[in-house]
Amino acid sequence: MDGVQDSRIAASMISFSAQCVRRCLAALAAAACIVALAAQERPAPPSAGMLGFPDSQVAAQRTLEQSARARASATEVGKYMHVMAAHPHHAGTEASRKVAEYILTSLRGWGLEAEYAVYEVMLPFPGERRLELLQPSRYKALLKEPAIDQDPSSGQPGQLPTFNAYAGNGDVTAGLVYVNYGTPEDYAELEKRGVSVKGKIVIARYGRSWRGIKPKLAQERGAVGCIIYSDPADDGFGKGAVYPEGPHRPPQGVQRGSVMDMPIYPGDPTTPFTPSLPGAQRLSVEESPTILKIPVLPISHSDAQPLLEAIGGEPAPAGWKGGLPLEYRLGDGNSKARLEVRNRFELRKIYNVIATIPGKDFPDEWVMYGNHHDAWVNGANDPVSGASVVLETARVLASLKQEGWQPSRTIKLAFWDGEEFGIIGSTEWVEQHARELQRKLVAYFNSDSNGRGQLRVGGSHHLAPYLRELLAEVEDPASGRSVLEARVRIQNSMDGQDRPFPVDAAGSGSDYAPFLHHITMPSLNFGFGGGCPSAGVYHSIYDSIAWYEKYCDPGHRYGKALSDVMLTALLRLSNAPVLPYDFAEVARIVAGYAREVELIAREKGQVLDIASLLASLQSLLEEGLGWNRWVAANRDRLAQDKAAASAVNQALLAAEQRLALTRGLPGRPWYRHQVYAPGLFTGYGVKTLPGIRESLEQNQPEVAQQHVAELNAALARLRAHLRQTRQLGQARPRSPRAANAAP
Repeated sequence: MDGVQDSRIAASMISFSAQCVRRCLAALAAAACIVALAAQERPAPPSAGMLGFPDSQVAAQRTLEQSARARASATEVGKYMHVMAAHPHHAGTEASRKVAEYILTSLRGWGLEAEYAVYEVMLPFPGERRLELLQPSRYKALLKEPAIDQDPSSGQPGQLPTFNAYAGNGDVTAGLVYVNYGTPEDYAELEKRGVSVKGKIVIARYGRSWRGIKPKLAQERGAVGCIIYSDPADDGFGKGAVYPEGPHRPPQGVQRGSVMDMPIYPGDPTTPFTPSLPGAQRLSVEESPTILKIPVLPISHSDAQPLLEAIGGEPAPAGWKGGLPLEYRLGDGNSKARLEVRNRFELRKIYNVIATIPGKDFPDEWVMYGNHHDAWVNGANDPVSGASVVLETARVLASLKQEGWQPSRTIKLAFWDGEEFGIIGSTEWVEQHARELQRKLVAYFNSDSNGRGQLRVGGSHHLAPYLRELLAEVEDPASGRSVLEARVRIQNSMDGQDRPFPVDAAGSGSDYAPFLHHITMPSLNFGFGGGCPSAGVYHSIYDSIAWYEKYCDPGHRYGKALSDVMLTALLRLSNAPVLPYDFAEVARIVAGYAREVELIAREKGQVLDIASLLASLQSLLEEGLGWNRWVAANRDRLAQDKAAASAVNQALLAAEQRLALTRGLPGRPWYRHQVYAPGLFTGYGVKTLPGIRESLEQNQPEVAQQHVAELNAALARLRAHLRQTRQLGQARPRSPRAANAAP
């Protein structure tokens, strides 16, 4: 629920809370109690106030934000897109460096401080690729996407061939087994039916899980190779007309992509935990745990059809049948194929671009916004639609700066390289600057692809009330309402519930991952979507300006809208005298996650005692509500007393670190957040309370109970930190960083 509290409702909640928790603890179901408690609160209607600001500063801040939004231009967004998506520019190439140079030159031309952050990283590039059906008939896969006359860029030189980065090298000949989407549930179904993939080449379709999970699970079960194809039921003619007549994937369209085992760690797979700078110690390619050992190749549904037709054996379950006109079968040992993959692993330079607008009052507090600039091919939708928004945001901020404006906090704008290969550029930068970021980062905002539809945001829950408040002031391009109202109206009409704008839990798949999951700093991932069928051209040569401007965001209205959102978010958070964090929101949301893991344990017949966890969340809820009241009572004083405000803010930006596990999650210490992580077997998909949840899923209730105790300790640290922060705001200590030591 919205964290902007009505004082009368908050007071009634406090008086009611103790009785509710006692009842719930007795029944070991306090989660339902906390959820019911939170449900009494309704989102506060828009008011003249502004979280983090005294009333005397609100009008000037709104005027500044309105001026910024008025300067943002859809036309400018389109201009940047035409330049950056003009040619193929995958990471590690001269073409990618030229895109970085265009960004750097633009930023400096507008008068901003900007520089490269260069890393030398291990990247794979495709060499020999071969896929042949040998029996019962013969077919040689084309492994190539044809140019389309209506799309000028589809026939350009310099296109990266269709391949999966960080697959193993090999030349294998074996029988074929169809594994549906290649998820753990699919493999469980195969085992139930007595079908083994050991010694076989599996063929899986894209969807339902991140692509890297499919060969990872196949490798763990003894398969010698993996083929991943795009089934037309998922993103081709089963969805509608295909490109160029429609937006969906044509018969020879192929989804490139990395299959690095990023749930272990992202970034350069040869330098885990360490930035890839000159002299860095490296693992060999063979030693790296995130580089697969079996060959993997992505193919089109046109190339997949002859292989699937050749597979005999038992018919696939009804839910496994795709859109091709054939009988999907599991495999009987009669089909045989040859798969050869030879990738070259090379150290190549990648180029991040970082712009800085120094703050006047709190220069050592940073608000940051980034998007990657490298693409698999031209990448109009992914990533140029988002990178162009960061560039337009920079242009507008530069124009304000030229007129004398300066933010209170420092604003940094980042354009990351190497994201497509495995979130490499941002991970290396975060690993290099981790200690500094944990002292200075107020929030990291991220975008990636952007298009027509509703705004979706995921990440740190304590930023949700601040976000809802500012989204009420940004116009939605389709409805003319606010972005907030447009999303909530559609959301509530679909599920029949009256709920506020959600900040979803965040898994992985983009550049927020090292900020949120590794150094556990406040992060949000933004993007409009849902009305743009980008899956049909995702990671293909058809992700082009021609496709994007026809099918995704004609006129770049949503590029302008995202720039409006990000300008407002940056200006408000960089200027707020007191950081608008709300930890009551965290308690309410995590209580829901606690109820979910309790239900998992019950369904699996396991014993999990979460009474203490739910009591801790109730205490955090009360502490968070008390914090909100204290800020409301002291915001005028803190706006005038910069020493006290600095003490409070320096402590606040370290608060989320209290939810970190020092040693990291089991088996993957790079991931340290106790509330969110990408799942071991979901890839991009998030697992909330991951230590508890995944232990239960792996039938380890004792380990799950240990994680309950560790989360209890983290919540206690967070409560104590909030109390100490209040004391700092009262005491005006000489050292404002005193409360900012990492746990």
